[in-house]
Amino acid sequence: KERMYSIVNTASVAGLRGTPAMVAYASSKAAVLSMTVSTSKDLAPHGIRVNAVSPALIGPGSMWDRQNELHAQSGSPYFATDPEVVAKNKIAGVPLKRLGTVTEVIQSVAFLLSDVSSYTTGTNLVIDGGMSSGLRC
Repeated sequence: KERMYSIVNTASVAGLRGTPAMVAYASSKAAVLSMTVSTSKDLAPHGIRVNAVSPALIGPGSMWDRQNELHAQSGSPYFATDPEVVAKNKIAGVPLKRLGTVTEVIQSVAFLLSDVSSYTTGTNLVIDGGMSSGLRC
């Protein structure tokens, strides 16, 4: 059996649907998704699979807290001015009604790196508690 290799890029749900007050971040993550698809086609003949993960609302932690602070300070009509309210509103929009964990992201990456996903390439695994269910880009 020929040895297969695997690359997993880190994108974001922001790259799929955009996020207010985060145009540079959302644009760069959309670019990661496009790069993943294109590279998967280039590298497949060489036995290299290329996929991406798109997490959203992972926490708690300093990144989660800082993002909510920045959204509260952004002046965007989509966000409250209190970071705690911003956080509560975001979680309320998740069908599973909780944050995802770093461990859940790691487990998803491990799946894509493993031989269990040996026929998977050029795909994006969304890890967002159902927040973007049905969205296809």
